[in-house]
Amino acid sequence: MCGITGKIQYVGEITVDETQTSISKIASRGPDGKGVALIDNICLGHRRLSIIDPSVVANQPMYDSSGKYCIVFNGEIFNFKTLKQQYLSNLEIVFNTNSDTEVLLYLLIHFGPKCLEWLDGFFAFAFYDQHSKSLLLARDRFGKKPLLYYQDDRFFAFASEMKALLAYPINKEINPKSLEHYLRFTYIPQTESIFKFVKKLQPGQYLVANKHSIQVNSYFTLSIQREKYESLNYDNAKAQFLHLMEGAVQKRLLSDVPLGSFLSGGIDSSAVVALASRDIPHLNTFSIGYKDNPYYDETYYANLVSKKFNTEHTVFSISNKNYVDAIPHILDYIDEPYADASSIPLFILCQFTQNAGITVSLTGDGGDELFAGYNKHYAEYALRNPTLQSKLISNLHPLWELAPKGRNSWMLNKFRQLHKFSTNAKFSNKDRYFSLASFNQKPLDLLSDNFKKTLTSDSESTFKDSVTQLIQTNDLNEFLLTDFNFVLYNDMLVKVDLMSMANSIELRSPFLDKDVVDFAFSIPPAYKIGKDLKKKIVQDAFKTILPAELYNRPKRGFEVPLNGLFQNEFKSSIEELLLNRDFIESQGIFNFNSLNALCKKMFSNTPEESYITIWSLIVFQNWYRNYYLD
Repeated sequence: MCGITGKIQYVGEITVDETQTSISKIASRGPDGKGVALIDNICLGHRRLSIIDPSVVANQPMYDSSGKYCIVFNGEIFNFKTLKQQYLSNLEIVFNTNSDTEVLLYLLIHFGPKCLEWLDGFFAFAFYDQHSKSLLLARDRFGKKPLLYYQDDRFFAFASEMKALLAYPINKEINPKSLEHYLRFTYIPQTESIFKFVKKLQPGQYLVANKHSIQVNSYFTLSIQREKYESLNYDNAKAQFLHLMEGAVQKRLLSDVPLGSFLSGGIDSSAVVALASRDIPHLNTFSIGYKDNPYYDETYYANLVSKKFNTEHTVFSISNKNYVDAIPHILDYIDEPYADASSIPLFILCQFTQNAGITVSLTGDGGDELFAGYNKHYAEYALRNPTLQSKLISNLHPLWELAPKGRNSWMLNKFRQLHKFSTNAKFSNKDRYFSLASFNQKPLDLLSDNFKKTLTSDSESTFKDSVTQLIQTNDLNEFLLTDFNFVLYNDMLVKVDLMSMANSIELRSPFLDKDVVDFAFSIPPAYKIGKDLKKKIVQDAFKTILPAELYNRPKRGFEVPLNGLFQNEFKSSIEELLLNRDFIESQGIFNFNSLNALCKKMFSNTPEESYITIWSLIVFQNWYRNYYLD
């Protein structure tokens, strides 16, 4: 796992200075090595986190034997040994390393972009061909590794993170549409960025930069395979799923540095630990417990799994003080507004795990998106398959409207869910998805009148249509694929990359194996969810393997006590960032009266979910000060 950056100079001479500065901004992505290559009018930079072949000869930028080709690579190619044997063994190549990077370098030299289809792993890389004077950028099929780029008439630049891209003289004009979306979702959907002229290469895409032009192509598109729905009965599907997961876990155990696994106590991470422990005796596993918030503490279940599979288990018991200590570091690391609050405990878990000597960790990420594990998936199923109970809940909407709502107790959370369910019952499938994906239904209310004038009137309806274009029938897989393409790409994978790389640790998710994902969209929705069970095939496939206590219990997830922190430890920060009228009005972006009303609600006895938007605003304002005022 690493960080990459680079620049093509169109006008004038190029030097290594900017790229040296660029790689210094992403040192945590690669504390084990750094390098810069200057070739023709292009400069490539690399930071290395050594995972496969940690020897010095595998450092990057990496050249071929002729010196005419060069690569900077971020990621892991799990099947590189197979590809080396299958495609390169008959060629006269003398390999200097045992790394996946060198195999990819020669695959690109001999087969070009076609080889992208063969890669099993996650990656973002840049490959320079001195013969054709062209630069190839590519990103893995599910977008686990980020890649941003910028072009004007002077230069083209790319980087793994925005902070590295900002080392080059890019135009930092804010994209109004991106800010509106950020305030709605708590993240910025790709291909957009917070800056109008910075783009993000999409999952499954590659870009060729040649002279003054760039061309973007797709090599992979995920789709629903309805023709396979009836090819497997349920028992056979369970067996195939288990077989695929065994392979997905096994290939992700490839590492030349210490490896462990996160263990939350949920079905997904427990399944991963169960399979990994077959190959790694006394597997190191890690959990976090909530010392000051026992409602969300799942360490009891994680301990059961650890005991059953004989892992070396460590529980990090975190308190509100850990949040207070972590938040400033997270705010300073975020280089583009991103406000999923579950990133805070993930940051802490990655930090503690890395401090324990682990460089690579397995996770259960992706299982909920693929196999209908979230409450919103069950709500969608219930609304598409109405019962007397669901109709009653919808008809009692006025009652849920009046009830207190929140996330910090069972009752408040239940009232919140009932209100959300009844609110969305009246929407179409497409509108309901957009509503369920939104944390703030009225983001424009937060913006100043002058800033709102920069937004086109039809931008949101056009955007909604593009997000929900796959939702056409009553097939719930359309909803899940939309969630995969939107929430997983733009939120979960961004969170995992940011928080892990901030702590120099690589996270691998077997559920996001290409064969597992392909399988997930080749089985009917009935194998995933029913009236009594979410994530049905996952739970049933591992039922004889995992402890029985893991079943039939509520899903907790990462929940952060932001409301309490904002009313106490961070109250002065909120007043400084959001309630300073002079600053807000001189900034010209937000409506001060709206921010004031939102803060009053958050400080009241009925804050509901106002803290989510407050956190989004804090992140943005801190980002704005770091990148505009410093």
